[in-house]
Amino acid sequence: MSETGMESRPLVRQLPDPATAPNVRYDPSLEELRELAAPDETTTEFGSPSYVSEFRSRSADRTKNAVDDEFTDRDHALIDEAVDSTDDTELLCVDRLMGRHPEASFCCRLFVPVDHARIAYAWAKLFEPSDGRDPDLYTVQLPDHDETAIRVLPDIGFTAVLGSDYTGEAKKSFLRLFMYRIKQQGGLGLHAGSKRVRVRDADGDLRTVGQVFMGLSATGKSTLTSHGCWLEEPEGASMRQDDVCGLLSDGSVAGSEGEGLFIKTIGLDEAEQPELYAAATDESAILENVAVDDDGTVRFDEDRYTSNSRAIIQRDELESADEEIDLGRMDQVFFITRNPLMPPVAKLDEEQAAVAFMLGESIQTSAGDPSRAGESIRVVGTNPFIIGPEGEEGNIFHELIDILDVDCYVINTGYLGDRSADIGVTESVTILTEAARGTIEWTHDERMGLTIPESIPGLDVDDYYVPDHVDNYDAALADLRADRREYLAQFDTLRKVIRDAVY
Repeated sequence: MSETGMESRPLVRQLPDPATAPNVRYDPSLEELRELAAPDETTTEFGSPSYVSEFRSRSADRTKNAVDDEFTDRDHALIDEAVDSTDDTELLCVDRLMGRHPEASFCCRLFVPVDHARIAYAWAKLFEPSDGRDPDLYTVQLPDHDETAIRVLPDIGFTAVLGSDYTGEAKKSFLRLFMYRIKQQGGLGLHAGSKRVRVRDADGDLRTVGQVFMGLSATGKSTLTSHGCWLEEPEGASMRQDDVCGLLSDGSVAGSEGEGLFIKTIGLDEAEQPELYAAATDESAILENVAVDDDGTVRFDEDRYTSNSRAIIQRDELESADEEIDLGRMDQVFFITRNPLMPPVAKLDEEQAAVAFMLGESIQTSAGDPSRAGESIRVVGTNPFIIGPEGEEGNIFHELIDILDVDCYVINTGYLGDRSADIGVTESVTILTEAARGTIEWTHDERMGLTIPESIPGLDVDDYYVPDHVDNYDAALADLRADRREYLAQFDTLRKVIRDAVY
């Protein structure tokens, strides 16, 4: 039996051979893809293309995978329909490489109708051209299908994206399987950004620190990962990845996207995010669902189509982006939250870090579920793309950071209590820089039950003491802890030592 329930040749071998199939245009150039997408383009004032899609976020509620979900006959039929459609639909086929690490590199093949060339064009600018190897992972995206459904067969590396024209579905179809394959190899896929920071420590000696940032879309992950930290030579900060990485068993962090970044643009501000703004306003960018007037004027502050507006930007247009996408070692990991009861930063032990991983506390954004934007949510690993038992992911994370001796932190990029204290980019970047330097003085606060800063160079920590900003703080914290314990209780495979470490 195949994963589709059919006795037949392997499913991926039923797909067209793009080199010979008469209905397939194989690996067109980026210039050709833009030309094919021209009917959908509005050219911006910067000379870049802008497109508007019908679907403006992922269809998470219509996504199923064969590992975690029971596939019905209809699910198998949907996959068969996707494969059968590749025989007579005019298609583009694009091959790209995801990852460079010898243990975490995969060839990805995307099939998409010629009429939706903009999807192939945007996706192709995120990953590096293939070196001619056979594909490891396949996605067939058919936006005009009469039913919206995303169906994933993880063990054979196949995804059918039906009835959605959102570029993010193509991107995540491969990144989801990247993380699954890393876990199968004894590591852990992370919905995270990574950067290398080179700073002088308190003694004036140069030290290199590998930082990883775990957070949901639109919580500041790309901003913190790409920020240069206002450092000057010989100090410096360089981004390796901004979205998905693989933590390998030796402590190295494998990157996935070698060419571009898929950034959120709503409210993109030149003053606060100069590097991202410069890249998004370069001719090489592709804008998706951004407010662009007929004359090409771009309005990043307007949610004309959605607050989940996006840009595909090129790494080589981002000053802080390193030529390398892999990180030699993960020294520090930061869990990005927007929980108003959390301080700007707290240092966690291994068990607390595993709790933070499992809680994945944040605020829902339009990237995930527009109807719930602004609500408090929890997503294990801040990763909505996990395949397999979520409790097992927490156990693996706990094991890896213990073995690798990683320093772990929770960082709040939102506000405290009743919004009486906002935590901006300046404050967050100061925290990251001083954590890398090792100049933060820590103290255990009995009332909060957390290890918090006693002092941070360049920041008055007394202004950010959470109990001062929350009415009935002790009761609010007790309720939060009880809620966290109840949440963790649902994960049967999660180790007790982690459950008991709720902070």
